[in-house]
Amino acid sequence: MKLLMVVTDLFEEVEALATLALLRRAGLDVTLSSLYSDKAVGRYEISVDKMVPFSKIDSSAYDLLILPGGPEYIAEEKDPSFLKKVKDFFLSGKTVAAICAAPTILGHLGLLKGRDYTCFTSMDEDFGGKYHDQYVVVDGNLITGRSCAASIDFALAIVEHCLGRERLEQLKRSIYY
Repeated sequence: MKLLMVVTDLFEEVEALATLALLRRAGLDVTLSSLYSDKAVGRYEISVDKMVPFSKIDSSAYDLLILPGGPEYIAEEKDPSFLKKVKDFFLSGKTVAAICAAPTILGHLGLLKGRDYTCFTSMDEDFGGKYHDQYVVVDGNLITGRSCAASIDFALAIVEHCLGRERLEQLKRSIYY
C-alpha cells in the first residue's frame, strides 16, 4: 500500500512529522510531497526538503492521501489543481486522512456530506455531515483527526486501516502507547 502526504509552507509540524514517523515505523510506504516545490517550511520554521513536488505526483499510484493541518490549508484551498486531485482521489473510493484544519478542505468540497468526521473544533461548519468531538473519527474511506494533540491517535487509525489490528497493536507496544 502506497500513501501520499501533501504539505506546503505553514504546515503543522507535529501533525505531519509525527504522523509520518509513526507510519514509516509501522512499515508503510509514505511519499512526502510539497505542493509547490521540493521543500516546505512549517509554521514553527522547521524546514523539510527532498520532497516530491505535487505537480509531479501521479495520484493514481497511491492508495491513501494524508492532509495535515495548520495554516497551510489556506494555500491548499486556493489551488484548483490540488482541490481537483483531492476530490478525484476521494470520489474514486480511495482513503483520505485529514487532521485539524485539513478536514475543512474536504467539507468545502462537499465531501463530508452524510459522513461522520471531526476537525479543529472552532473550524467546524455545517458541512452536511455529523461532527464528533473526539480525537479521531473513521467513516469508511474517511479518517479525520481533531487537532495536533490527536496526531498519535490519527497515525494509529491510519495504521489500523492499512495494516490491520494486529500490526496496530504491535506498533502501540513498540511506542509504549
